[in-house]
Amino acid sequence: MKKETLDVYCRKQLGCTHDYQVDWECDRYHVGGKMFAMIGSDSKGKDILTLKCDPARADELREIYEGIIPGYHMNKTHWNSIYFDADIPEGLWERLIAHSHELVVQKLPKKVKLELQNIE
Repeated sequence: MKKETLDVYCRKQLGCTHDYQVDWECDRYHVGGKMFAMIGSDSKGKDILTLKCDPARADELREIYEGIIPGYHMNKTHWNSIYFDADIPEGLWERLIAHSHELVVQKLPKKVKLELQNIE
């Protein structure tokens, strides 16, 4: 997968804001002030996409796909990192980004959720 493609899809998520974290050398994507995705690299400089994930689904994905690992520098229960060269179906990338976004939106305060509904 290409960084540009992932960046575009992350930015398409409802209410997405983006910043670049200089200290981590990564692009971060937020909704309601909470991060749902991060594009960066591991300690060896290998490109990764890190996403929030339901814990049961996170474990299942790690078992099925070699290129999906526990979240790099994140909570290993709730985050997965996916190597750009992972052998996963193209549509799965988009579904996992949407899943991460939705998990974060579900935890936002009611007021923020209402503001997001007004964006639609």
